[in-house]
Amino acid sequence: MLSNRLLVLLFALFLGAAPVRLQAQVFDTKALHAILVDFDSGTVLFEKAADDPFEPASLTKLMTVDLAFKELKEGRISVDDQFAVSEHAWRTGGAPAGGSAMYAEIHSNVPVRDLLRGLIVQSGNDAAIIMAEGIAGSEPAFADLMNRRAAELGMKGSRFQNANGLHDPDQVVTARDLSILARQIITNYPEYYSIFSEPEFTWNKIRQTNRNPLLDDNIGVDGMKTGFIKESGYNIVVSALRNDQRLILVLGGLTSEDEREAEAKKLLEWGFRNFTQVTAFEEGEVVAEASVFGGDRGRVELMANGPVRLLVARDATEALKARVIYQGPLIAPVEEGVEVGVLRIWSDDRLIHETPLHTGAAVRRGSFHSRAFGALSELLFGWL
Repeated sequence: MLSNRLLVLLFALFLGAAPVRLQAQVFDTKALHAILVDFDSGTVLFEKAADDPFEPASLTKLMTVDLAFKELKEGRISVDDQFAVSEHAWRTGGAPAGGSAMYAEIHSNVPVRDLLRGLIVQSGNDAAIIMAEGIAGSEPAFADLMNRRAAELGMKGSRFQNANGLHDPDQVVTARDLSILARQIITNYPEYYSIFSEPEFTWNKIRQTNRNPLLDDNIGVDGMKTGFIKESGYNIVVSALRNDQRLILVLGGLTSEDEREAEAKKLLEWGFRNFTQVTAFEEGEVVAEASVFGGDRGRVELMANGPVRLLVARDATEALKARVIYQGPLIAPVEEGVEVGVLRIWSDDRLIHETPLHTGAAVRRGSFHSRAFGALSELLFGWL
């Protein structure tokens, strides 16, 4: 019987004239949780307890924003739609609650375009609940959508219970998951991302400035979100662009606003200063080959969807380790362009890059004799 094995192709990856590796993490951060990621390549430049869960506070609103953007992009809502302010939204997240709010009036209606700014610029808990109820009918129903969306995005360590980030011990995220969420928001919703950098917003005659303090520091920051509750401390997700290079930073568990700002600046400066981008594989270049059973040929090329780029240390001296993983052998016929595996690149024991691989050509079903020979080969050597 044909076995279905998880095949791993392991090789050293040499880039340019000399092999390279990521620079060792030469400093620590006061944050309890941290990850610094290159936006274009997904290369992880720094991490600390990046898979340990913590309460996200208002960072939760990034998932609320993502779902709102998704509804807009797919045409199920429009920026002109108006959502009602329920008593629950007003009492739990609005003026009576005493937290961050856009101060929407009870039983009024707020256009989606203004809710987005109340949610992003003002970090309004009421705006988050109004948006959730407007999209899903209730906040618990919206939380179900949040968890489904997290699963779709591969946010394996996150679980959501509400749309605003108010304390709930069962609501947790990881720094790595938040970096995934941030990257996909910037990638998929460029038409809305600029809201994150708007300096202020006024609603109900109350003017509030953007709660992201790094926007005014001239270090390239153009989004995304801050958060605080006493259970998890001061947290931030930030995106910064400098000389056509964008970095995504997530920090959690800091002790003050000042410490949060200082640690974010330190890590961003370190990332921009110490790393340079290199291309591991050009667009259209073969990354590896997968074995094929029962085809008119025994192997098929595997390729990435575009160029595979990494950030590496400017003074790097050693090789990276790359693995191509797929379930194999593939069974003919095999179509071209089908995603069948993944390329993972490691520095020491740290996964720094991952990208899907697809078949670079079609493989037709082989003749009876070639299929018989393939079956015999699988029977004799499939255990290797």
